[in-house]
Amino acid sequence: MFDYIIRNTMVLDGSGKEAFAADVAISDGKIAACGVVDGSAERIIDGSGLMLAPGFIDMHSHTDSSLFVDPRAESKITQGVTLEVSGNCGSSSAPVMDEPGRAYLENWRKKHDIDDDWVTMGDFLSALESRPIGINFITLVGHNNLREAVIGLDDRKATADELAQMRQLAADAMKDGAYGLSTGLIYAPGCFADEAELIEITKGIAPCGGIYASHIRFEREHLVEAVEEAITIGRSAGVAVQLAHHKACGAPNWGAVKNSLEVIARAREEGLDVTADQYPYTASATSLSTVLPIELNDGGREAMLEQIKNERAKWIEYLIDQSERQLFGRTGSWDDILISGVHSDKNRYCEGLTIKEIAERWGSTGAETVIDLLIAEEMRVSMVQFGMCEEDIETVMRSANVMVGSDASARATTGELSKGKPHPRSFGTFTRVLGYYVREQNVIPLETAIYKMTGLPAKKLKLSDRGFIATGNWGDIVVFDADRVKDMATYQTPHQNSAGVEYVFVNGKLTVEKGELTGELAGKVLRKK
Repeated sequence: MFDYIIRNTMVLDGSGKEAFAADVAISDGKIAACGVVDGSAERIIDGSGLMLAPGFIDMHSHTDSSLFVDPRAESKITQGVTLEVSGNCGSSSAPVMDEPGRAYLENWRKKHDIDDDWVTMGDFLSALESRPIGINFITLVGHNNLREAVIGLDDRKATADELAQMRQLAADAMKDGAYGLSTGLIYAPGCFADEAELIEITKGIAPCGGIYASHIRFEREHLVEAVEEAITIGRSAGVAVQLAHHKACGAPNWGAVKNSLEVIARAREEGLDVTADQYPYTASATSLSTVLPIELNDGGREAMLEQIKNERAKWIEYLIDQSERQLFGRTGSWDDILISGVHSDKNRYCEGLTIKEIAERWGSTGAETVIDLLIAEEMRVSMVQFGMCEEDIETVMRSANVMVGSDASARATTGELSKGKPHPRSFGTFTRVLGYYVREQNVIPLETAIYKMTGLPAKKLKLSDRGFIATGNWGDIVVFDADRVKDMATYQTPHQNSAGVEYVFVNGKLTVEKGELTGELAGKVLRKK
């Protein structure tokens, strides 16, 4: 007897092939049969009128240690995601070896009443394995973590000995189970690393078959050069390359993705494994402090705060110049920056407002508001920034070498992870692709979209037993209504689960039924072998 049989459904198997009619059986956590399935089951689900696909793989996630706060991964599971790849953009939950990092982790643990502690990647993964979690979890090791452990937050070149230490830490993290190395080259201290440093450290992950996943150095006027740098690093170190959230920001740079995609295609023709991921929105999300020059990061957050306090007028003028050149967004208007999170309660009302709206309340200019808000919040301000165009999103989405990634952590509709005004991509990335770009706009076929969410990332990660509907694979499955699937999250009301996702199975356990969580926590930590 099977555990489940989903009957009379249309199967999209993750390969990119057209859907076919079949029954799918699940037993002992795995797919037991696909086709005409005879026999009985503990439960039979009628899949008439529904599509069945492998569980979606979020290739670029930032959930990381928040699974300790809320293990359900509600915003991801309810849109069909069954596996997340975390540790992106240069920052991972481990290793945590530097003094500031240890202090931050200690404060975080106290805030959330978490007993688990860790130093190495192995410690972290073991701690996570000791708890039930709602989603399958993979992590990369962050270059920022390695540089902070060895050099700190200073803007200087690494010595030969420091390079060797960082390379060894990267290798150690891989042996502990990380799937590769990530960089965030607009964030401190990763932004201080030159190409030679990144090549040398990345060589540490090559023997274990790790990937180099990069939030590249530029996504504006130097997009192509930044893509070429990432490819050079992968080629020189002998590893596969994953380009994070591929896009061109700022109106003057729209259209440049055509050139960057050509660079990727040429590299692949040379035999290099280079791919990218994308989220389907015209707005990005990061720290508000990234609107200021990278060199201000020298010494870390407190040093940056002191500089803008002491030279407030200088940086206001800088921001005025940047906005006039439309480098922040679509039009240069301060409406293009929406505040999604602040640190203190006194400015909590700013969440969900644009810089222009806050400036009107404060009786100040947009540039003054940015600087004064950063000072008031001690640099701890997050933003949503409208800077991309629909044409570029569609161009990138049509590329055969691009998969789907939310660039977001798992959130929830209740509890600690329901706070703030996060980017709606936390709740709606995958369903927005299926509902808006596939069904409404016909940008790509449904079977192609599913391949980008399942088979393509599974092949990139070299997962032999996930990403495809095949007998013997783990029972990560999503059943959805292709005519009704839709993202519901908006920029003003982001904490809304998607519509049209009927059933989600994680490792053979029914995790979502009729769009609602069942309470099952069946996820696994996957360690690189």
